[in-house]
Amino acid sequence: MTIAMDTRAWVQQATRNTIGDALHRIAVRCAEQVALEYRGRRWIYQDLDRAVNRVANRLLALGLHKGDRVAAYGKNSDAYLILWLACTRSGLIHVPVNFSLTERELAYVLIQSGASALFMDDSLQANVDAIAHSLDLVVRGRLHGENADRHEDILAISQGEGEDRAPQVELSDTDVVQILYTSGTTSDPKGAMHTHRSLMAEYASCLLHLDIKATDRCLAALPLYHSAQMHVFTLPSLLAGAFTCVLDTPTPEGILQHLKEQRLNSFFAPPTVWISLLHHPSFVAAELQHLNKLYYGASIMPEPIVQELSARLPQSGLYNCYGQSEIAPLATVLRPEEHQARPASCGRPLMSVETRVVDPATGEVCRPGEQGELVHRSPQLMVGYWGKPDETAEAFTDGWFHSGDLGYQDEQGYVWIVDRIKDIVNTGGVLVASRDVEDVLYTHPEVDEVAVIGVPDEKWIEAIAAVVVLRPEAELDAEELIRHARMHLAPFKVPKQIHFVTRLPKNTSGKLLKRALRQQFS
Repeated sequence: MTIAMDTRAWVQQATRNTIGDALHRIAVRCAEQVALEYRGRRWIYQDLDRAVNRVANRLLALGLHKGDRVAAYGKNSDAYLILWLACTRSGLIHVPVNFSLTERELAYVLIQSGASALFMDDSLQANVDAIAHSLDLVVRGRLHGENADRHEDILAISQGEGEDRAPQVELSDTDVVQILYTSGTTSDPKGAMHTHRSLMAEYASCLLHLDIKATDRCLAALPLYHSAQMHVFTLPSLLAGAFTCVLDTPTPEGILQHLKEQRLNSFFAPPTVWISLLHHPSFVAAELQHLNKLYYGASIMPEPIVQELSARLPQSGLYNCYGQSEIAPLATVLRPEEHQARPASCGRPLMSVETRVVDPATGEVCRPGEQGELVHRSPQLMVGYWGKPDETAEAFTDGWFHSGDLGYQDEQGYVWIVDRIKDIVNTGGVLVASRDVEDVLYTHPEVDEVAVIGVPDEKWIEAIAAVVVLRPEAELDAEELIRHARMHLAPFKVPKQIHFVTRLPKNTSGKLLKRALRQQFS
């Protein structure tokens, strides 16, 4: 019996496939290659692997135990990434926190997750101090900073003399390893629980469908707390043996400078960031000839912007990435060779994802071309929302995950996203997708950014309103923009209101916050 039990444990250890296991495998394969750079600090793969072990061992020595939640509250850095990887080795559950959250929102995430530890940037200490009385933390430390206690500073620990062998913790592929909080653009965020298994399944699909190679030189400029940057690009790139340059703040100037000076070939950004880059005075297409993998997603890209990117960077392959945090987060990809025929599609489901379009009211499968809600089955899916069994049950109705996105599929299985169901405008009893109106307004040469929302109206129930940011030096009034819309839209889709603003509200991952606009203009 003892021999049988030992054998079972040995087999389990030999066949285990956690994220920490995958990192160690690539560290053995690519030991001397540079994995990561942040502010001139370079980590080769074998040193990164050892640094992760030092931090994992220190977290356990500080009194944390398997299953405890460890919150990370900071901007991008090498220390931020090392803390996440250390959690994958120590059995701890990583909780990435949006660094723009302050007080009430921050307290909600930390309390709702039951965080036992919090590591933060020095610049965010005041926000934590303001809510410290409501927290029950075993450990409070820094990600990196000059004033930090070196025993509770992730960067210092990673570079120190601590134990650099993996901690002896019993781990399983099905252990929850991260709680990804949704952006909370419509309500308080929910924490999607992901396992090693769900994330590893997604990484394999990313490597295949996004053509991620060991020779890639990648820029990670969008926040690592966001699932798209971390789990669609940064982790798959590391597990491929590629090089990643980490940027803490995604300003157009910084992005363009790093792309040019380091001759990086791979970059992901949401539509709002691509728009800001295309319209920035420092954007010179001839200086970006090495950029051959251009990824976009996180929200719907206006078709005119896709066309402009293709025209100005013709050497780049465009990849449209669609998904959400609950599916780790990639569900479909439109590859470069598919853009010409279907530029507005978000592609076909990954090899690890099955997608249907169903009638939101009846659950019946829609015919090709018929609009409905996208639902998914996949090993990439979360195993539930942390502490929210009712919301979990609702999301997995009928054994499918319900995305909340309105779209349709064609005969070949390509998916089109029409809108978030909550962003559809009901004007006079007719449903209008905000994207239809936005795409037309983007074709006006003086429009820089636009968001279309529904606002309460006595006559129409909801009136279509366009919130517009103009390009510098533009002189455009509401009447002219409405005339432009009438030339291309059915009368019921033409905005009843135009509001000019200097900027649109976005979260730190670049996602447009339409809820804030509805509150402002209602």
